Amino acid sequence: METYALFSSVITTLSFVLFIGIVAWAWSGRRRETFARAANEPFALPDDPGTSDDGAVK
Repeated sequence: METYALFSSVITTLSFVLFIGIVAWAWSGRRRETFARAANEPFALPDDPGTSDDGAVK
């Protein structure tokens, strides 16, 4: 049982360190512009061709 507890603790610790690493990578200043551009991509799509400006279906 002691081996299982040690293995479980090691895996939990490694998972937490990996999680913190991913969060740090995502919030780093070098990624900010890329994520801002990706966040605005859905709004850059053209409007649906089957609707008019007021939303009425043609």
